[in-house]
Amino acid sequence: MNNYSWNIFFLVVFVSLNLSCNQLSKKELPVYNPSDINPELVDRTLQNVREDHTVSSFELINQNGEKITQADYEDKIYVADFFFTSCTTICPIMTNNMAEIQKIFLDSNDVKLLSLSVTPEIDSISVLRNYALEKGVVDSKWNITTGNKKHIYELARKSYFAVVEQGDGGLQDFIHTTNFILIDKKKQIRGIYDGTDDASIKDLIKDIKILLN
Repeated sequence: MNNYSWNIFFLVVFVSLNLSCNQLSKKELPVYNPSDINPELVDRTLQNVREDHTVSSFELINQNGEKITQADYEDKIYVADFFFTSCTTICPIMTNNMAEIQKIFLDSNDVKLLSLSVTPEIDSISVLRNYALEKGVVDSKWNITTGNKKHIYELARKSYFAVVEQGDGGLQDFIHTTNFILIDKKKQIRGIYDGTDDASIKDLIKDIKILLN
């Protein structure tokens, strides 16, 4: 290959890379309101809401016994999920994928993670602390939380739209979901992903990068 051919080759590669980067930076993620989401995932009282949905305020306790509120996620992009430490089916896969997201965005101050226990009466602070240590949780990046069950279940059903089942957060109420929810800096939902599916996790990582850009 002569010098001219090499120059043409590198020019084509350069243009292709620039086009790819421009497409990534220009792509805009949708903002999800209750009416945009599968009605089975939305509390009946909110299914007709078509605009201005944001995640409501919350008060939780993390693996270090610290109170966690929306103030800790102010001006942050974050991924939320619902799990429980004694789960042996989907939760280990989900937690491993959250750990991978933590690793990829470890140096980004704009990205955080939030995991909420759906069995808060079992997942005490000490249980969560041991779980966090076992899973390599970085405290400044990822809060593993417990709290009032009714409050957590209401967040799942009315803020994050993470589960299909309706309920009241009572003793017999139980949710089990694979959903990862992407929240932007304005507290808006920008995507819902299968936390056990590799392709879906790749999409989530790509979408976080789009929000960062």
